Amino acid sequence: MAAEATTEAGSTPYLVIQNLTKKFGAFTALADISLDVFEREFVCFLGPSGCGKTTLLRAIAGLDIQTTGSINQAGRDISALPPAERDFGIVFQSYALFPNLTVNKNVAYGLENRKLPAAQIKSRVEELLALVGLTDQGIKYPAQLSGGQQQRVALARALAISPGLLLLDEPLSALDAKVRGHLRREIKDLQERLRVTTIMVTHDQEEALTMADRIVVMDQGVIEQIGTPKEIYGAPATAFVADFIGTMNFVPGTVEEGGTVKVGNVKLKCNTGGNAAGADITFAIRPEDINAIDFETGENVVDVEVTFMEFLGSFCRVNLGGDALGGQDLRADFSINLMRRKSMEVGSVLPVYFPPEFIRVYARS
Repeated sequence: MAAEATTEAGSTPYLVIQNLTKKFGAFTALADISLDVFEREFVCFLGPSGCGKTTLLRAIAGLDIQTTGSINQAGRDISALPPAERDFGIVFQSYALFPNLTVNKNVAYGLENRKLPAAQIKSRVEELLALVGLTDQGIKYPAQLSGGQQQRVALARALAISPGLLLLDEPLSALDAKVRGHLRREIKDLQERLRVTTIMVTHDQEEALTMADRIVVMDQGVIEQIGTPKEIYGAPATAFVADFIGTMNFVPGTVEEGGTVKVGNVKLKCNTGGNAAGADITFAIRPEDINAIDFETGENVVDVEVTFMEFLGSFCRVNLGGDALGGQDLRADFSINLMRRKSMEVGSVLPVYFPPEFIRVYARS
């Protein structure tokens, strides 16, 4: 599956991956991957453990050369080049800082290898530490820093050589939730200011949704979908993507004539996804898209029973069931104000509306 031809980040592909396959013995870790990444774009590889996202990142870096396929960066074929001859900086989950070197020396490492003048190295290190908010930490050693500070040092070291491509391999997963949330905003802000093309591997959907210009959702060595966060969340192309991103209701059903599906004992108007009448399908809708405001009768309005309520602060997660749904329960998220307005409680029967534009239909294998 290939990416779109253009993106807001840039009009010309900066990184072009074509028909890339990676095998480890008889096991295929990546199967015929094709992808374009554009200049200044922030792309997230997202998927569960073992889906191939880190293997793809390592192939781009030259740390695990692909079995077949090609990789071009800025018009240059880098498919067979060793890592040292590729134009990238990388930040690992484990930081990979040199424990026996100070922060200053860690950041300066790549610059010293290029034998730049000492004054230029010193100036660049000071600039980068200021950029990541660690101006006064240069003489410390990694063990004297917090996890968040160590990750900032790793980021500064990766950026020191002004790479054309920044690779982030689950850079935040070792941090606690509060630090992770703060640092992801910092990284995204830094990427936008430096305008560096960035690829980040993550299994955290929240990271991908908040940081990425585009998300590449992967499973079992293939790309399931490529799109903006809104596209991935609002129009998941497959049941896997729908299930992996956010919360989704899945109910078995069948396609009826006239652009409707039958779910339980009701027929609902929607886009049937190209499935023919009589086909077994999976009906899907997100909890927040089920609407209980000011609908009494009409198309896609169904009387349901509240079978369970869970208070979650600003909203309630409610299970909806009853005869109309054929004994199936659907989750819905209703605001506290709506709950009060409807005097909703377990056992209440109320009409809810299923907006056709928010219903997804997937073929059922």
